[in-house]
Amino acid sequence: MTQDGLDQRIGARIRAERESRGWSLTDLAERAAVSRAMIHKVERGASSPTANLLGKLSGAFGLSMSTLLARAEAASGHLHRKADQPLWTDPETGYLRRQVSPRSDMPLDLVEVSLPAGAVVPMPASAFAFIRQLIWVLEGELVFVEGSVRHALGAGDCLRLGPPADCVFRNESAQPCLYAVIVLRDV
Repeated sequence: MTQDGLDQRIGARIRAERESRGWSLTDLAERAAVSRAMIHKVERGASSPTANLLGKLSGAFGLSMSTLLARAEAASGHLHRKADQPLWTDPETGYLRRQVSPRSDMPLDLVEVSLPAGAVVPMPASAFAFIRQLIWVLEGELVFVEGSVRHALGAGDCLRLGPPADCVFRNESAQPCLYAVIVLRDV
């Protein structure tokens, strides 16, 4: 699937989530603290959403970003081959997200992220409010700032996130960082 095709599916999913709640664009904009015009552009597929924007929208819906994107992109079934796993690129940072796990009724999502050298991706606390998650660094180095706490992680390190806080994913190295995010949802 192309990035444009995925952006269209993400926009359609955001609109479906909003409409299923009976919310107007203004309602969602107020709950997510983003502009109504930006949401409208994303819903139409006229603008590719950033990771930060998706974090704010998913938090407003009471979903994790992983769940919101999985509803837009993941195929169901038992086997999700790498060639069929949707890739989404943050247009602002080049952050590359791969939905590894197939869509299912299991309360778990597995996501692989490649964070380019020097990239910084902030996420609002609302994106973490309804989930528990682990970050497992597969290659490279990741600095994860959780509220006021700074965690420096290297290959093989695994971090369990604490209570929801504004967070920042940082790659302060000269090499890309590859990490897995394991999201556990309450059922």
